[in-house]
Amino acid sequence: MPRFYHPHTFAVGQHIDLPEPIVRHIQVLRLKTGTTLTLFDGNGCQYHAELTEQGKRHAQCRITDIEHISLESPLSITLIQAVSSGERMDFTLQKSVELGITAIHPVISERCTVRLSGERADKRIQRWQDIVIAACEQSGRNTVPTVHPIINFNQYIKELPKDNSLNLLMGLHRARRLKDFRQPESIRLLIGPEGGWTTQEEQAAEQAGFHSVTLGKRILRTETASLAAIAAMQTLWGDF
Repeated sequence: MPRFYHPHTFAVGQHIDLPEPIVRHIQVLRLKTGTTLTLFDGNGCQYHAELTEQGKRHAQCRITDIEHISLESPLSITLIQAVSSGERMDFTLQKSVELGITAIHPVISERCTVRLSGERADKRIQRWQDIVIAACEQSGRNTVPTVHPIINFNQYIKELPKDNSLNLLMGLHRARRLKDFRQPESIRLLIGPEGGWTTQEEQAAEQAGFHSVTLGKRILRTETASLAAIAAMQTLWGDF
């Protein structure tokens, strides 16, 4: 069944004029009047609907049923990802959402090859949020993770809240295995850029309460490290 993100609250029987992005998707999928589709609001609620009107620039549906369904993992994982280049960042965000992360904090570290600020940064954040929404549409999630504004690594560490989250950094020095930790309820996972962390950055993270972890003896690419770590965490402590 086609699924579309529509961040509003609806009632059974309500007729809805669908926004332009959904109309375009309907046209690409060649959906016909009478087709059943699902809308979700990003906060855990999904609406079953019937497509009642369709035109080149217009589509309308009628809400037939409402469900409150959570497909979220019991383990809350926040991904703090050093911004990577090209399509690596897009791929990382898309797949990490499919694996169940709850939020994304893009950070700029010393060895990042991509430097974004101002309008360029705002546009990139919007693009990443769109990728996250599309991943939710595909994977069946009704809750949309937030992509937070890009922030400097040192600033993120300085503003890190004090709570009971397990803070983990993918690193090579004094690294432990995931199974050496007790089961947490929430995790912050800090993943470095293509060039890795500097010694100073690892020390700053350690002083802020991050523990260095490893997934084996091999050095992983940034996009591999994040996804492998998330999958391993879901296997150990989540819903895998």
